[in-house]
Amino acid sequence: MLADARRVVVLTGAGVSAESKIPTFRDAMEGLWASFDPQSLATPEGFAADPETVTKWYDFRRMKCREAEPNPGHLALARIERELESRSREFILLTQNVDGLHRRAGNKSVVELHGSLEVWRCTETGEEFRDLPAPFDTYPPRTDRGTVLRPGVVWFGEMLPPEAIETAGERLDTCDLFFAIGTSATVYPAAGFSDLARAAGASTVEINPDATPASGHVDESVRARAGAVLPEIVELAFGAGDASPRGGNG
Repeated sequence: MLADARRVVVLTGAGVSAESKIPTFRDAMEGLWASFDPQSLATPEGFAADPETVTKWYDFRRMKCREAEPNPGHLALARIERELESRSREFILLTQNVDGLHRRAGNKSVVELHGSLEVWRCTETGEEFRDLPAPFDTYPPRTDRGTVLRPGVVWFGEMLPPEAIETAGERLDTCDLFFAIGTSATVYPAAGFSDLARAAGASTVEINPDATPASGHVDESVRARAGAVLPEIVELAFGAGDASPRGGNG
């Protein structure tokens, strides 16, 4: 399927990053953070009530992600993009992850559905900032004008970025191969992406160690970790090649 595909869409979830030892949101509630209610750290209301604590939490997670490295699953996805691009074919990666590891692995065509820990946004103007100090000197961090910055992630109760959803819909409507990798297929709208791709006539593939609600509806369901099976799939499709990362440090 991959060797013949001309328009590939990939959806990734927390399972891909777990192999880089990135904890899920709730798994990260450990140590000093174990006593906190996750809802108080991931809602607009929680941020309004205690911006100092909320931004410390997200900066803690940002630093943990920076310590992690892309795993073989990330690198294989970056190679898929390079191989398809070299053949004048289309590729886009839709990710629910906020850790930035896909970009660090070398993927360029990435839509971060839930935002990114590497992006912080001015609460007054909406302007986005990258390449910020790590860790921050003060909490909450502020712009040079003194306005407060918030994490550029989607909190509970917030809508996904409209441009991200629009892009995803356009590409799902025209793809001929769709992968769902390391995602539980329970969080919408991403959980419905495989159905949209299938309705458009695409072949659909799931890669996940465990069964999900989507497992019985895809063309191929592979019970394995992404890092274990994706490199093999890529080599079978394109031959042996360079899987080294070609991105920056996020």
